Amino acid sequence: MAGSPDKHQSIPRPLVRTNQWVIVLSVLITWLSGFYWILLLPLVAGISGLVFHYQPIIRLAKRFLRKPASAYIPEDRDQQQFNQTIAVSFLTLGFFSYLFHFKIAAIVFTAIVGTAAFVAILGFCIGCFIHYQWSQYRLRKKTIQ
Repeated sequence: MAGSPDKHQSIPRPLVRTNQWVIVLSVLITWLSGFYWILLLPLVAGISGLVFHYQPIIRLAKRFLRKPASAYIPEDRDQQQFNQTIAVSFLTLGFFSYLFHFKIAAIVFTAIVGTAAFVAILGFCIGCFIHYQWSQYRLRKKTIQ
């Protein structure tokens, strides 16, 4: 997310937190203002990170790190890519729900992604839990065959 697609690269936690805060704040501002196009900020940034391995929010936040990136708690890049895929999926569903005036669906989808990002800021990564469970399921399935 923060650079080249090196499999073992990590991302400093403050950069991950910044991305999570952008998601949370975008959802809250959208709810309060009704301007659903604000969701495009984390959505386009997330898609850029997944497709081009260039995440503009993280790149911008990296400029404000006070210490070398290696001095911060690392977050696993692959795990963050998985989480970003989930976030992009729900942001997309939320954005198009707003676009097509499916207000309840829009609120549900944005609430899911906003809540997951906020809970991650507080210390529990829902995406990490899902990823772990999925990995365990695949492992069990593989050993049974």
